[in-house]
Amino acid sequence: MLNPGVKAILKERSLFTSLSISARSIISDGEMPDSWNISSDSLEARAISIIVPVVFSLIFLVGTVGNSLVLAVLLHNGEVKYNTTNLFILNLAVADLFFIVFCVPFQATIYALDGWLFGAVACKAVHFFIYLTLYASSFTLAAVSVDRYLAICYPLKSRNLRTTCNAVLAIIMIWTLSVLFAGPYLSYYETINYQETFICAPVWEDKHRKILDILTFVFSYILPISVVSLAYARTIKFLWTAVDPLEGLSESRKAKRRVTKMIIAVTILFCLCWLPHHLVILYFWFGYFHFNQTTFALRLASHCCSYANSCLNPIVYALISKHFRKKFKQVFTCVLVKTRRSELTINPSGQCC
Repeated sequence: MLNPGVKAILKERSLFTSLSISARSIISDGEMPDSWNISSDSLEARAISIIVPVVFSLIFLVGTVGNSLVLAVLLHNGEVKYNTTNLFILNLAVADLFFIVFCVPFQATIYALDGWLFGAVACKAVHFFIYLTLYASSFTLAAVSVDRYLAICYPLKSRNLRTTCNAVLAIIMIWTLSVLFAGPYLSYYETINYQETFICAPVWEDKHRKILDILTFVFSYILPISVVSLAYARTIKFLWTAVDPLEGLSESRKAKRRVTKMIIAVTILFCLCWLPHHLVILYFWFGYFHFNQTTFALRLASHCCSYANSCLNPIVYALISKHFRKKFKQVFTCVLVKTRRSELTINPSGQCC
């Protein structure tokens, strides 16, 4: 007898492979019919198996390069040493890079291959990292929103609080909480051998899965976004209405506005990119979730949207921040010069050029 979660995965795969099976059929006895094989022979399946990995490859390429550039910029010349906001941006880039490297390549194979080829450990680890980095990102966005609120509304009073040491402690706490919240996902997924093909699927009972999915929605999305919304609402109100007698409309205040605008844009993207993922899961538990081509497309789109979030932040930094644009160009120039020098240093005969 198969777990309901496994049956759901197999139903989805039957839609993916466009087999002649009613997506709305209800399996009352808990057994899957023999005709539900999971081979991918249809034209639609082959198209998806090509298009989706291409999309994921673009996410991987842009995200890896972009977030590596962010790390290079922030770590170059000690940019993060005395700036708490930059420390949180650095932590966000680390979380995004972890997600891209440890999750995206493996998840892309779900749509390209018939089964899971990476073993039980990778099945557990990949999904653990997905939620680990999700929590780390959402908690970091909440922390940086509070940091910006204190920096702008209480610049003098918060100096002793907004220190590098306290920011590092906050980041350690963020990752500790993220590990604790993501820990249950180490047992949530396992590899299942079905018709001589291994798949990576949830194995918990429905009631336990439902509880964990709701808790994940609340603690990784609702609560952090509530903190962010409150902090930025008060920050924006102060920036656009209050008058700072020490700064007025100085360059310092303008710089704070630009940084705040950049972080708000990153936060909005996080909300928009992860909202479809959470809505699909909630609809699965609280609505009548038909397994048809429409819901499969929605699920696929929600995956692509949430995964794309990990590569968008560097683009936002480049579009909004002149400082980041300048530093990105410097890093690119430095890499190109070093590459060119290494090519010209030694010619084929082994002599210096």
